[in-house]
Amino acid sequence: MLHSPAELTPTLETLAHNRTRTVHWLATATAMAAVIAAAGLVQPATGTPATPADPSGTNGPQAAAPDAAAVTYPLDCKGAPQTVTATAQGDLDGDGRPETVAAVRCAAGSGTPPHAIYVLTQDRTEGSPRVVATLLDATRRQTATDLTVRDGTVTARLLGYSSPEVPRYDPDVKQLAKWRWSGGKFRQELTDSAAASV
Repeated sequence: MLHSPAELTPTLETLAHNRTRTVHWLATATAMAAVIAAAGLVQPATGTPATPADPSGTNGPQAAAPDAAAVTYPLDCKGAPQTVTATAQGDLDGDGRPETVAAVRCAAGSGTPPHAIYVLTQDRTEGSPRVVATLLDATRRQTATDLTVRDGTVTARLLGYSSPEVPRYDPDVKQLAKWRWSGGKFRQELTDSAAASV
């Protein structure tokens, strides 16, 4: 049975409307899928909550730890460059400003040069960082590993040699050293109960 053009018009409009509705539903379904996928990626926060800002403003903004690369260290390398091999940051003296602890040695072409460990501070006027203490002197001929700062204590594993005959690649003396600021100086504790202060 043939239909007049007037009779076909509602059918075409209905088809067009159905196509729009299908496109609309596809777009809605895609958007919903994106929202569900994004929700699956969001994980609950973990870790220690941030310390709230000081409401009195007396401490000011959190200071940055001194940059270990911006310091010339009192380490005699006989013309060779100095290398910072490890750093750790934390407030060591309780003034609310972080210090940086740096393990430094000479960049020798071969062998394992001994480390020195320095404490750096940054002046409140934001001048250049500077060395304020030497925790380990290179003349002790020890290598420092696992350098950390936690709860105001500096910790490092010290590797050394019991005699000149021990090969430099095979240290036979191993100690865990800790330094803590006390009474105006850094006091050192070793695992063998020997104590020293700097």
